[in-house]
Amino acid sequence: MELEVRHLRALCAVADTGSLHRAARLLGVAQPSLSTQLRRIEQELGGELFIRERTGCRLTPLGRIVLGRARPLVAEMRSLVAEARAAAADGLQLRIGSTASRALAGWLRRLREHRQEPLLQMDVSANALLNLVAEGRLDVAFVHEVEGCPLRIPDGLRLRVLVEREPQFVSLPNDHPAAVRPVVHLSELAQDRWMVDPTVDGEWDAVHRMLRSAGLNPRVLHGDYHTAASLVATGEVVTVCQPTRQSGPETAVRPLHGDPLGVRLLLAARTEAELDGVYPELAEAYEETARQAPAYREWLEHGGSGTPVPVLP
Repeated sequence: MELEVRHLRALCAVADTGSLHRAARLLGVAQPSLSTQLRRIEQELGGELFIRERTGCRLTPLGRIVLGRARPLVAEMRSLVAEARAAAADGLQLRIGSTASRALAGWLRRLREHRQEPLLQMDVSANALLNLVAEGRLDVAFVHEVEGCPLRIPDGLRLRVLVEREPQFVSLPNDHPAAVRPVVHLSELAQDRWMVDPTVDGEWDAVHRMLRSAGLNPRVLHGDYHTAASLVATGEVVTVCQPTRQSGPETAVRPLHGDPLGVRLLLAARTEAELDGVYPELAEAYEETARQAPAYREWLEHGGSGTPVPVLP
């Protein structure tokens, strides 16, 4: 006889009630049937688990060892069943990881419209998100791979390219002299302070490489996206940004001449089926976001290279 979860439940019931009679009532079985089951369990394990007395049953040393292992297993099975029933009633939740992207809102909305309820986990580290997918803790991840800084792709992951090369633009104060131009040369930003987020995989190295290639050695500050945005608005810094970012009342988003910095946009999952289930919605959301960003829209309409996003009408 092989032990099953129902056998472990029976052992827990006897231990909890201290009586075969009360345990049988709790389990909804006849006492003789429970007694027979208990004897078979003890035969399988090779020793008595309970001492039967006139006043009830008490655990033997072997019984205490077995019950110590049985209780967590029974509790875990109970939890599994509860979660499965909840998922069946409410719809399976899709676990999505993502680096920062303005396409996220449209992607999540489209998934909900197709009866998929996404759970979102954000992280600045694309490598960390890919590891979570490989470990089964996320279903899919939408990540950015900075040019010249390859991501560490765990074995077994499937990748789908959304954009082979998305150009990175520059965000600068509206009153900056270069803001009047449709395209900014790096030389026009030689005297500015730059802000870079060093926690984004590859960004620090890529920006430094871009600046060195242009013969620039500006002061570079560390800060996240939100800090950078607020400091650009006050004229303190300039920063590279995604082309889908839109200009604001105090900031201007412009392409860089020659597109010196790019990223590859990737969707990762463990199976092709998982990619198929979410990729079309992501592609639609990205195109929608590109249409809404004037600087990026113009870049695409004038034949910006390296992107599979169609020329927008």
